[in-house]
Amino acid sequence: MAEAHQAVAFQFTVTPDGFDFRLSREALKHLYLTEINAWKKRLIRIKNGILRGVYPGSPTSWLAVVMATVGTSYCNLDISNGLVYYIQKHLPERFGPYQTPQTRALVSMAIFSTGVWIVGIFFFRQTLKLLLSYHGWMFEAHGHTSRSTKVWAACVRLLSSGRPMLYSFQTSLPKLPVPSVQATIHRYLESVRPLLDDEKYQRMEVLAKEFQDKTAPRLQKYLVFKSWWATNYVSDWWEEYIYLRGRDPLMVNSNYYVMDFVLIKNTDVQAARLGNIVHAMITYRRKLDREDIKPVMALGIVPMCSNQMERMFNTTRIPGKETDVLQHFNESRHVAVYHKGRFFKVWLYEGSNLLKGSTLLKPRDLELQFQRILDDPSPPQPGEERLAALTAGKRVEWAQARQTFFSSGKNRAALEAIERAAFFVVLDEESHRYDPEDEASLSLYGKALLHGNCYNRWFDKSFTLVAFKNGQLGLNTEHSWADAPVMGHLWEFALGTDIFHLGYSETGHCVGEPNLTLTPPQRLQWDIPERCQAAIERSYQVAKALADDVELYCFQFFPFGKGLIKKCRTSPDAFVQIALQLAHFRDKGKFCLTYEASMTRLFREGRTETVRSCTNESTAFVKAMVQGSHTKADLQKLFRKASEKHQNMYRLAMTGAGIDRHLFCLYVVSKYLGVSSPFLAEVLSEPWRLSTSQTAQFQIGMFDAKKYPNHLGAGGGFGPVADDGYGVSYMIAGENTIFFHISSKFSSSETNAQRFGKHIHQALLDIADLFKVPKADS
Repeated sequence: MAEAHQAVAFQFTVTPDGFDFRLSREALKHLYLTEINAWKKRLIRIKNGILRGVYPGSPTSWLAVVMATVGTSYCNLDISNGLVYYIQKHLPERFGPYQTPQTRALVSMAIFSTGVWIVGIFFFRQTLKLLLSYHGWMFEAHGHTSRSTKVWAACVRLLSSGRPMLYSFQTSLPKLPVPSVQATIHRYLESVRPLLDDEKYQRMEVLAKEFQDKTAPRLQKYLVFKSWWATNYVSDWWEEYIYLRGRDPLMVNSNYYVMDFVLIKNTDVQAARLGNIVHAMITYRRKLDREDIKPVMALGIVPMCSNQMERMFNTTRIPGKETDVLQHFNESRHVAVYHKGRFFKVWLYEGSNLLKGSTLLKPRDLELQFQRILDDPSPPQPGEERLAALTAGKRVEWAQARQTFFSSGKNRAALEAIERAAFFVVLDEESHRYDPEDEASLSLYGKALLHGNCYNRWFDKSFTLVAFKNGQLGLNTEHSWADAPVMGHLWEFALGTDIFHLGYSETGHCVGEPNLTLTPPQRLQWDIPERCQAAIERSYQVAKALADDVELYCFQFFPFGKGLIKKCRTSPDAFVQIALQLAHFRDKGKFCLTYEASMTRLFREGRTETVRSCTNESTAFVKAMVQGSHTKADLQKLFRKASEKHQNMYRLAMTGAGIDRHLFCLYVVSKYLGVSSPFLAEVLSEPWRLSTSQTAQFQIGMFDAKKYPNHLGAGGGFGPVADDGYGVSYMIAGENTIFFHISSKFSSSETNAQRFGKHIHQALLDIADLFKVPKADS
């Protein structure tokens, strides 16, 4: 049974003789180690800041410049053109302890060399930024690279050679450009043309023309001005207004989930699997702190922004009455754990020697700590079991409860233990695993990760790691701090480290012997009054109603994957997106505004942009397919046009020429200025009845798809964006399969996730049949 410890280092009681102080040695030790570790991290950050600040230069290159300058001077060559003599002449008369001419000459040459080195770094950085502003490579056909792009790629490789750190390229990344209003309006009107009849389209044209001529020029000036001084003209407003000011529950509406490996099994021991993964995640955090992670590179040569990774750990979302706040802590040495209605604090480090500091617990030791929690029979305290429902309900209710009941005493101490944790861990009492023979198993697995029972996930933490009773894992991730590919980077590292580097014993436990002298996990103490319990219950009822309304249908598409799609000479993403348009038309008998998320991380602090996947070209193809009177050749031609259009739109979105982020920022400026715009008001109120996203994979090179074809996760999913719409996430998993996650609401008579999934399955087969792609039995 786990021994409960007080969360504070100093405790005191009032006695007749005065104050009786009691010191917690264990807590004091961890406080001391925390400070020691914080100073170590500060020194590492200073060192990394210097190395990052001089990239692509290095101390070695500085030394080479100094030696070249000194060497040429001994050969009676003055490469400084008199500057070394000028510096030497202006050195202080009483310079240093040694005032010989040789010393003064060496110091002068070192100063000159340093100046040349710094100027060279600045030149190389500006050149690299200029090169990275070129995006023509994205618009060239696959296998037809132009000579200019080849020269550009060689220059980028040359300037980004060496061993870059995680944030080495940040200052070399270009800023996100502000598109012209005329271009954005043109693309917007083109995107809504297939959704509007002639009369409605003409009305929208009039509104757009009026906005472009009268209102937009003033708004655009403010936006351009912001782009001059802001690192990214979109990202801060996007985080603030789209995420943090949302007052609806995070659960289902904002948070998303990520699944474990689904085609292989590591171990059935719940605590063991968790021990390995937590150890791998903290190892990743250490690499992150030391910037010892390679930047993600498009095509292996173009760096992408790493800014979002900074708040991956030690981060929580604090509720507010009007807006939330993202709070990031520089240091955290524990995880918060939930099991059977109880909260625990588990230290991640062992501090056996105060002088030497502390070391990360080994996987077997972490397994021991989690097993101790599983073996603890103590019941929840009053109100404790459903406490996390506050994070699942509406934000205002949670903000009021937090201020009223958690601002002092043991409640504040316990809440801080959760909010300051590296991340949140759930030892779930259910078992979930994908069984290809059981169609419902993947959907039940997804539902459990999306919302659980509405009170066994802490939805405010940057992410919650869920360990089911059978050893299967998953994540529930808060969305405001970063986008899914960033979380996927950590998840790939954790899963890869677990299976390829850590492993398990024959009995399914972590490798090694546990240290039985470790201090047991600390039970968090609460004092939750009846008024607070009533608030918890209200939030729970709101969350439960939301969770019960979500229909989630997840399935694996077996017939083919990326390999055979490429034989159609189109991008896999375009293939799936056009299939989604065909499936949606068959499902509802009409087209709708479609959202596909793309990233803008080619720019500094870039996040996402919208690809409006419902186009004139895709709708023309869908109509022809439904009519059934066109030849295969005609359908192939229409499909290729739709595919090329989609790929071009995706490239435009990635290169800063999208539609929706620009319109969003113009709308924010209009609100600041008190300017009314009927056009912007209508654009921003249009519902996305089909919201889609592709799950990124194979970002870090730990998995060889050919060697380990079954080492695949099923991706993840999210809730529907519109009450009468669908949310679709898909992962083109390797060469031979695709996973889909489809969400909708039972309360809508227009949607049915399972029905839509069947339409997607058939649409993929029908499009493949156009190109005579062989398919297996469905």
